[in-house]
Amino acid sequence: MNRIAISRTANFALPYSRSLNPVLLIASLLLVCGLLMMTSASVEIASSQYGDPFYHFKRQGLFALLGLSVLVVTLNVPLSFWQKSSWFLLMGSYAMLLLVLVPGVGKVVNGSARWIDLGFFNLQPSELAKVFIVIYLAAFLDRHLDEVRQDWSGFFKPMLIIGTAAVLLELEPDHGALVILMFTAFCMIFLAGAKLYRFILMLAICVSAATYIALTKPYVIVRFSSYLNPWAAENVYGGSYQLTQALIAFGRGEWVGVGLGNSIQKLYFLPEAHNDFVLAIIGEELGLLGVSFVVLLFCLLVFYGFSIGKVAQKKHKLFAAFFAYGLTLLFAGQALINIGVNIGLLPTKGLTLPFLSYGGASLIVSCFMVALLVRIQYETECLDSADVTRVRRHE
Repeated sequence: MNRIAISRTANFALPYSRSLNPVLLIASLLLVCGLLMMTSASVEIASSQYGDPFYHFKRQGLFALLGLSVLVVTLNVPLSFWQKSSWFLLMGSYAMLLLVLVPGVGKVVNGSARWIDLGFFNLQPSELAKVFIVIYLAAFLDRHLDEVRQDWSGFFKPMLIIGTAAVLLELEPDHGALVILMFTAFCMIFLAGAKLYRFILMLAICVSAATYIALTKPYVIVRFSSYLNPWAAENVYGGSYQLTQALIAFGRGEWVGVGLGNSIQKLYFLPEAHNDFVLAIIGEELGLLGVSFVVLLFCLLVFYGFSIGKVAQKKHKLFAAFFAYGLTLLFAGQALINIGVNIGLLPTKGLTLPFLSYGGASLIVSCFMVALLVRIQYETECLDSADVTRVRRHE
């Protein structure tokens, strides 16, 4: 048997059964916790709106099955496929972000055109576009590492790629996805070794642009002012209503919570309780201990994600390393912003918590990202040694 045949066989002979993969374990715990708490947070609103208290659970369960199917398929796709397809994936991400802006195609909710109605669920192109852009950035950094470290051109080229996506996201608008994408891209370029003073200049430009956007959009100013003083009389039932209700939920939960299913805030007091503010319901029903458990799981996911990237970098597999860093930063950024919004550290922003919030696109893409991380780990830590062993046996 030659090396090519061995490599092809290895793609489908993943040795996950030999030991429990920590990334898969963490993702499974988050998924189970998400199904449980999302159901608890949505039973009342589902019962009143659809006549079925488990309406959202059934839909989320279907999305979970789809996500697991995507996970299994992705596990068997070699990294070389994503690397070779990075340019087409980038163009595909631009196309999706443009498509959502087309009247009659993009679904407008609360003034934002972020979704495409596929009938059985709403596709949010920005979720998938973020991953595709990370793939392109990882491939670019692998090809142009010296240029990124030494020349201004190597710094501005990826910034141009991100800037194009940022403009499209601003047109929707989707400020949450915009912030996460910029954060991830900046960190990836920094980890590639770009000069610090270039980041300071770019940060000044971004802050200036953000300030201009805020000044031209009154609702942004209102949201920020209500965040600074959420308990003011004019804000409690206005711009900071969701935040104050979430803080009340955390306050009621104290250390161990009021018990699973016993939340009061989910009874029409806290909007989007099963979506963006599911963590507040966890805090109310399971207390500080429950919230700490969820935060710990995300911290472990980020830790193992960076560990996978570090191992790949040590083996000089730069595409795999930057890919792992980018995926981990996407998880970290989204979880950090959602948790910060829930506890009042950041202004209110509609952004899902991976694996826990209700939503098909978010859950499926999260499973996709986990599969990519596991595949990176497999190819950097297992595939080489497995191939060598098989070659020796057949020589």
